[in-house]
Amino acid sequence: MSRINIKRAIVLLVSGKAEPLTHTEEKGWQVRSPSVVFDVPKQIRLTFPGNERLWNVPPVNRREVLRRDRYTCQYCGSTKNLTLDHVIPRSKGGKHSWDNVVTACERCNSRKGDRTPVQAGMPLRTQPKAPMHPVVTFAEQFWREQQQENLE
Repeated sequence: MSRINIKRAIVLLVSGKAEPLTHTEEKGWQVRSPSVVFDVPKQIRLTFPGNERLWNVPPVNRREVLRRDRYTCQYCGSTKNLTLDHVIPRSKGGKHSWDNVVTACERCNSRKGDRTPVQAGMPLRTQPKAPMHPVVTFAEQFWREQQQENLE
């Protein structure tokens, strides 16, 4: 997903390398020449494979885990004195992976100790998972907005 200027969009549409992606009655822009009026939609989709850059899942590190968890403790919701916690402790065979590391405040981390959340009686607010490709995240948000607009 990317933004392009209107001139590039027209070239892609006329050459058949893109198609309009319109799911609402909302019009885009009209471009006029002496002989033709061309409607340019707000969104287009490429019909040929582009040479996209490959996206790798980022490494599991403090910055990325804090970002994924929105800088809040996954046990109590606090935003102060944050650390990383292994849901299944490494001493019990837990891995240092996206689905086993969460953000926890110092208080919750020490209270949980070397136990699982079930053993400590501390349920997680959200289940940890690896971050999604930015395009997938954008597409999900786009479709949610389209569904809300269609319901209204």
